[in-house]
Amino acid sequence: MKKILSIAAVCLLGFGILPSCDEKLIEEPKSILTPAFFSTAQGFRSGLDAAYAGTRMFWGNQDLFTITVIGTDEFFTGQDGNNNINKYNSNYLPNNGQVTNTWTNCYTFINTCNGLVDNAEKITGIDETEKKRMVAEAKFLRANFYFILVQFWGDVTLNKTFQSLPSTSASRSPMAEVYDFIIEDLNEAVKTLPASPVTGGVLPGKATAAAAKHLLAKVYLTRAGSVAAKGDDYKNAHTIATGLIESGASLGLGLLQDFGQVHAEGNEGSREVLWTVQHTSNLAYNGPNNSGGADNVLNHMWVPQYENQPGMKRDVNYGRPYIRCVPTRWLTDTVFADRTNDTRYGKTFQTVWYSNNAASISRWPATLPPGAPANAQPGGLKFSVGDTAIYMPGKDVSNAAVAAAPYLLIPPKNYTIRLSPTMFKYFDTKRADLNYPSIRPVIVYRLAETYLIAAEALLMDGQAGAAVPYINAVRERAAYPGGNAQVMRVKASDLTLDFILDERSRELCGENMRWWDLVRTGKLVERVKKHNLESAPNIQSPKHLLRPIPQNQVDAVVTGDPYPQNPGW
Repeated sequence: MKKILSIAAVCLLGFGILPSCDEKLIEEPKSILTPAFFSTAQGFRSGLDAAYAGTRMFWGNQDLFTITVIGTDEFFTGQDGNNNINKYNSNYLPNNGQVTNTWTNCYTFINTCNGLVDNAEKITGIDETEKKRMVAEAKFLRANFYFILVQFWGDVTLNKTFQSLPSTSASRSPMAEVYDFIIEDLNEAVKTLPASPVTGGVLPGKATAAAAKHLLAKVYLTRAGSVAAKGDDYKNAHTIATGLIESGASLGLGLLQDFGQVHAEGNEGSREVLWTVQHTSNLAYNGPNNSGGADNVLNHMWVPQYENQPGMKRDVNYGRPYIRCVPTRWLTDTVFADRTNDTRYGKTFQTVWYSNNAASISRWPATLPPGAPANAQPGGLKFSVGDTAIYMPGKDVSNAAVAAAPYLLIPPKNYTIRLSPTMFKYFDTKRADLNYPSIRPVIVYRLAETYLIAAEALLMDGQAGAAVPYINAVRERAAYPGGNAQVMRVKASDLTLDFILDERSRELCGENMRWWDLVRTGKLVERVKKHNLESAPNIQSPKHLLRPIPQNQVDAVVTGDPYPQNPGW
């Protein structure tokens, strides 16, 4: 298994040079490290720092974003995307970079976690209670990495112990064994980790029992929708999820009253958040030219070409236009159709840009168009700095109204891969330069999803009535104040798997999980064909229900049986 193990062995370098997630740690980068360093107290602590740092290679990284967000029913490729993987076309091959990077990074940091677990007993100089907690953190992180692997690739190589030497042979373990190992890790982590993120002394981004329980419920739910399903998976999923919700008050956890505050800048440590991946302001690790893949670039991914429009220029408040993806019309027009009772459309998408550039404001023509504002003057400026420059009303208007508007009026029929409603959950206005990656923590798990996991598991376990309070709690929170909560409530007869997927879009769209949601529920091909016009002609079942094994992994296995590729690839 040359690719996996040689890369995994090299990960030893990672815990000497990657930045720590612990703000109190004084980093001492090492130029030469060996496996023996793991058996020292310093190496053990550095190894855990490296395992945490490895999470930045996923949450905030463009690779995981690309293969979980785009090419679903929610988002398709924007002007600057051009990713074959999202179009499922003939150029989407096993050598795809996003696929290869994700695979390699998982095994790199799994091996780091293995080193921590395997070497714990021989470590001296660390209090036994602290050491036990550190091992539990490593198991939580290892479970996350294996969960990524099994969701994308199905049967994968299961390395349970530390690998210090490369190998040229490898085999794939059945998905069932991988799930069992993930569940074992999480159950052990739950017993030892601090109860919740608000427990005294828990640093931001550290593993807790609450986060492990959330992940454990999600693992059971996901396994239940796979060929490795066990009869009690749905029951276990809703039992763990509802238990976490019911203990929320004692753990200092709960839904925020305002959906708009969940992703507000600086609010990533709220009582709703179960686990975040921390990013750093150190430009050596998170700068604009860092090629290490640990940057949080989610702030750039959604930004359209607003700066090319009259009265506009690039601005840190509006971001750097990477425009890797744009929302499907199904997402904007159908999922978020209710804007009278549900606040989430306006608190998820930017639809107004205010002029910030006097030099490019356009002027009225010599002959004013019918319907022009009463104050419009032939040859005069259409608006001033600070006025609306771009507006997307979210409903269609006539071409005459578009021509008469003083600003750029873009109804849904005129959305393009350059300009459309823009998801702003990850915007970062605190950067020193608009070109820089974000230093905001990325929210990975939050309590609203725990409610939706509980609802889905209960529904699939034949208990639609019991699922209703959990889905209604999320919907009621999203209501406009003043009595609309009643309108937002649903009944057991309203609940279907499709309804829950729609609700997950309203609550969680763009949060690095949609592709997995659709595969878990058996809805990927159906809903992509129905709602994503770009991907619909190419997506196939069963081929595209799994990602291809990276070609360099297949090629690296030269001893023993060949490394099996996934069906259709």
